[in-house]
Amino acid sequence: MCAVINTPLDPRLTDVQQMAFERDGFLVMRQLASAERVAEMRSIALAHIESEVAPIEYEADVAYPGAPASRTAEGGHTPRRLLQAHGRAPAFADWATDPRVTAVVAQLLGSGMLYLTRNHHNCIMTKHPRYSTATGWHKDLRYWHFQQPHLVNAWLALGDETPANGCMHLLPGTHGQEFDAWRLDADQFLRADLDENRALIASEQTVPLAPGDVLFFHAGAFHAAGRNTTDTLKLSVVTTYYTPANAPLPDTRSARLEPVLARQAQHD
Repeated sequence: MCAVINTPLDPRLTDVQQMAFERDGFLVMRQLASAERVAEMRSIALAHIESEVAPIEYEADVAYPGAPASRTAEGGHTPRRLLQAHGRAPAFADWATDPRVTAVVAQLLGSGMLYLTRNHHNCIMTKHPRYSTATGWHKDLRYWHFQQPHLVNAWLALGDETPANGCMHLLPGTHGQEFDAWRLDADQFLRADLDENRALIASEQTVPLAPGDVLFFHAGAFHAAGRNTTDTLKLSVVTTYYTPANAPLPDTRSARLEPVLARQAQHD
């Protein structure tokens, strides 16, 4: 099972917790964000959805199974995620660099200094009741370009996340495994029709979250999420971090926008 931690103001991971992340590739920190902070970010996100504040990625843009055929089709203006969260409002910028978040990531990546990438994630994920789509098993690293595959995502729940509304599922230990190309489809999703993959998928762990909980997971861990079958919108804030020793490759999408210094090296 993934490590689940009740979070003090200055979280310090134990050796057991660190080993759990190294083994599984993910852990959950309970109530890392206060109810007031969650309410503020949720209110801003809802206002930006209502006013369609750009940049936005729509369900129609990704064309996953069940998505509207185009932006002009029924449900075509259903957002999938509000992009560039760090620049949308101070509440999101403050959250991305909050010491309670970065202290955990710093321990997971073994570095006192962290960068927040603005090119990947850095968004508010939206999962609407009618037109949301399921996401197959994938690694975030499939389209990212860094010197090393060591990045950590922080997924903050702005409401309850359950199997019914499309919470996260992860495959423990896959962040440390290599997969032959034949086990993936053309879009680098894990092929569920192969016996070798079915056995792996059977090990999945469902990760329900409450408002304020944060799921930290390695960008190399296979994860997936279902559709939202409820009548309530699901919102999550997702940020991604890396260390100075792991620079994005020049002239790639990962290097397009300059990073944000999320944590300075700490000196005792």
